Amino acid sequence: MRSDQTAVPLSYTASSAIGGAGVGSSVRAVGQSKAAGPLLTGATVAMGLMAGLFFAFDVSVMPGLAAGDDRTYVTAMQHINKSIENGLFGLVFVGAFAATGLAAWLLNKAGRRQAALWAAVATALYVVALIVTMGVNIPLNNELAAAGDPSQIHDFAAVRAKFADSWVPVNMLRTALCTGGLLALTRSLVLHGRSGR
Repeated sequence: MRSDQTAVPLSYTASSAIGGAGVGSSVRAVGQSKAAGPLLTGATVAMGLMAGLFFAFDVSVMPGLAAGDDRTYVTAMQHINKSIENGLFGLVFVGAFAATGLAAWLLNKAGRRQAALWAAVATALYVVALIVTMGVNIPLNNELAAAGDPSQIHDFAAVRAKFADSWVPVNMLRTALCTGGLLALTRSLVLHGRSGR
């Protein structure tokens, strides 16, 4: 080593390298945290819309139809089930799951463990709601559609009973699951906001 060169202590070099890695990790964590915020907000809105939709069926649509005759009940539900199969509903239905799950993952990667945990709880609750929907509600909707044109149905009471006896209580379960998911996401948003201060 020449006399004009200054020796750099090994400990300083090592700590600088460690510090540099720490800065990089910190930058990534901040970026992930910032991305998680809008996703959490979108997930909360989507979950709230799903909970509200199911709740509306519980407290207005199904009780209203139940007050009418069998033919009206079957015909109206056939039309409702067909009408709800549209792009906007599909976007919210799938988006609630995708946004919630991705937000939970990003929060965990950013080190926001408590916020990530609540988002994960919301994801799990919504997954159960999806399983219930795919396993019970959609098959019942398909059976109701398969009953055919109302002008060709001879026993409206039997068709209605087979549908309503399972669909109505299961929809209440979906409402409870999505409401729980909404509460969990709200908690996650609060914790995320606090950790960002």
